[in-house]
Amino acid sequence: MAMPAEPPNGVQAEGKHYFSMWQNLFEIDTKYFPIKPIGRGAYGVVCSAINRETNEKVAIKKINNVFDYPVDALRTLRELRLLRHIRHDNVIALKDVMLPLPTQRTSFKDVYLVYELMDTDLHQIIKSSQPLSNDHCKYFIFQLLRGLKYLHSANILHRDLKPGNLLVNANCDLKICDFGLARTSRGNEQFMTEYVVTRWYRAPELLLCCDNYGTSIDVWSVGCIFAEILGRKPIFPGTECLSQLKLIINVLGSQQEADIQFIDNPKARRFIKSLPYSRGTHLSHLYPQADPLAMDLLQRMLVFDPSKRISVTEALLHPYMSGLYDPKRDPPAHVPIDLDIDENVGEDVREMMWIEMLHYHPEAASATG
Repeated sequence: MAMPAEPPNGVQAEGKHYFSMWQNLFEIDTKYFPIKPIGRGAYGVVCSAINRETNEKVAIKKINNVFDYPVDALRTLRELRLLRHIRHDNVIALKDVMLPLPTQRTSFKDVYLVYELMDTDLHQIIKSSQPLSNDHCKYFIFQLLRGLKYLHSANILHRDLKPGNLLVNANCDLKICDFGLARTSRGNEQFMTEYVVTRWYRAPELLLCCDNYGTSIDVWSVGCIFAEILGRKPIFPGTECLSQLKLIINVLGSQQEADIQFIDNPKARRFIKSLPYSRGTHLSHLYPQADPLAMDLLQRMLVFDPSKRISVTEALLHPYMSGLYDPKRDPPAHVPIDLDIDENVGEDVREMMWIEMLHYHPEAASATG
């Protein structure tokens, strides 16, 4: 549970109160009353809380010492920028970003993000003993595709889709979260070649270090998640990059020359050609209980050549989604979002983050000019 704590140096900051959770000190706005910690990672701790002004339950994520590691600071800044613009049923809503005291503008170290509260994530559901029907599977994948279509219409690649980044409520509502690796699809090459996506959900073109990739990388990740819901375990649990490729070829089968033309790295192409011949395994043999339409859609997602992979829009129009998808209820994003941030911004990233925070605190923005 959240335990009241003493302020650092014994000095109580105006408008803040203090709680200890999992050996972590939370300095939060007094309108939020924390309930209990609900998650922990390399970034810090997440707790549930009540907004006492609205009586709404929220999740507060504290990111510790965010500026100690430039990569973490940039990830946080991108998430702030993206979620300020995004409003969609299947994307997590960022409701507030707590503003440090004005005297800390150039020195604050921690960032507190306030999200809508969800019950669990898809990773926990897949791991559980809870039975998952075909309707469960269909509804989860439908919502994931719907949220992704909106993101892609804003030129956003998520680039790190996995079950742990899909939050779920008791009524099976699903929301995409964690946009720290997201990029604009027309971003410069420097952004497009760096590490992306947890390995098990990484598309072949990323494993093969192709310089140019697009929205189809997210579709591959959806296919891996789809298979994991059906089989209750990852389909390609590689231990490193080369073993990941071997597992993919073992299931999809050896690729024809025409299907590896997209590989622009000669060494990577030679590696694929050097793998022992595999006839592949039909997906219906891996998931014998699955709906045949689900198998057809999954097969169109898990295609080695990204240019031949089904698109998000085509997937939503697939017969497996019949009765769920209504294009008229899914307008595209209003404007493309620019997430391209100079990787060498250095100390400026703290000021850029402060400016993002001010969007949630217009009264402070007007006071600071």
